[in-house]
Order: sequence, then C-alpha cells, then structure tokens
Amino acid sequence: MPCVWAQHRHNASVFVYVLMGRVVMQVAGGKSVTLHAGQSFFEGPSDVHLIGRNASTTEAARFIAFFVKDRGAPFVQPVH
Repeated sequence: MPCVWAQHRHNASVFVYVLMGRVVMQVAGGKSVTLHAGQSFFEGPSDVHLIGRNASTTEAARFIAFFVKDRGAPFVQPVH
C-alpha cells in the first residue's frame, strides 16, 4: 500500500539516501525527481514537502532519512 500524507514541512534539514528501488520526491517550487539506489535528496527547513513515494507499484523501495533539527522542535509541521 502506498504511503500518502498531507503537504508538510519538517523544520529541519533532511538528507535522504535511497538504499534500493526508486523513490519519487518533490518540494514546492521544485520539480518531481525520481531517485535510484545510491542517489540522494535534500529538503531544507522551510521547504514544503509535496511528494515522497515509491516510484513502483510492484517493487519495494527503501531509503534512509537523516534529520538535523533543533531539540524539541516538532518533527512534522502541517501546511495549511
């Protein structure tokens, strides 16, 4: 089942590294990009995250995300 969420930001610098498969990412003002294993993506503290999903409906994808944020800051901030 695909992961679906509302537009949001993280109040953090987020570094994404794709371990396997393909992942689609997009932030507001940027183009949608398809990342393959070994590729990375950066999301800044003020970026609005629009898309983050597996590029395939039949093959698994795995990525790791490293968040650099202020202690006590909310992990996710909804965008209205």
